[in-house]
Amino acid sequence: MRSNQRSPLGLRLAVLGGLLFLHLPLALILLYAFTTEEKSYAFPPPGLTLHWFAVAWGRDDIWSAIGLSVRVAAISTLIALVLGTLAAMAVHRAKFFGREAISLMLILPIALPGIVTGISLRAALNFGDLPFSFWTIVIGHATFCVVVVYNNAIARLRRTSTSLVEASMDLGANGFATFRYVVLPSIATALLAGGMLSFALSFDEVIVTTFTAGQQTTLPIWMLTELVRPRQRPVTNVVAVFIVAVTFLPILGAYYLTRDTQDAAGAGK
Repeated sequence: MRSNQRSPLGLRLAVLGGLLFLHLPLALILLYAFTTEEKSYAFPPPGLTLHWFAVAWGRDDIWSAIGLSVRVAAISTLIALVLGTLAAMAVHRAKFFGREAISLMLILPIALPGIVTGISLRAALNFGDLPFSFWTIVIGHATFCVVVVYNNAIARLRRTSTSLVEASMDLGANGFATFRYVVLPSIATALLAGGMLSFALSFDEVIVTTFTAGQQTTLPIWMLTELVRPRQRPVTNVVAVFIVAVTFLPILGAYYLTRDTQDAAGAGK
């Protein structure tokens, strides 16, 4: 039965203050993407224009950075879906000594500060004498993307009845058929949500990318470089608006897919 009692005024003001604290900076970025001023962030803006959107559209360096970020995010997400799902299945189905320790080790990369992960990856790459390339960025991003998929998959598996798997095996289905027709449909939305969150996290990752990219420029690194330049700062805001849109949509989709699953975990770094 739904209660019609209104929340206290103080609580509503606190919620409003929290929302303003979180989202007012994003609103300012959106506003200054339309400003006519090139160098400063005067408030209110002296005028509004769509000029900077046209400038950003014609910048080849922006498109190159976007393309690199999209490719890295897509491949990192694909790797995470495979490895994260396999790890979740192994930890959930098998009982062996040290299972909880392995589960902790699987989620450790996303629990550590990003700079620790980045330094560790940099040291490992130098130790292996591996040159920085597209694939070193993918490896770095996959370390935390796997965790996101694993968390969502293991949470959904714990809510799925094992009797369905046992019934499938009793009826003669092999392991692959059981996974395809019984397990996969049960965890499909969790995997989709984990994939969306992984893509969003990889797309705007900065710290780990800084330690693994070498001379390559993903979109977040391009933005950091552009912020120190005094001219055409609104172009950076235009690109920031694009990043907000790209990351907001998959996160929103993941929320709607997992809002009925209390145990699904997909928190970012």
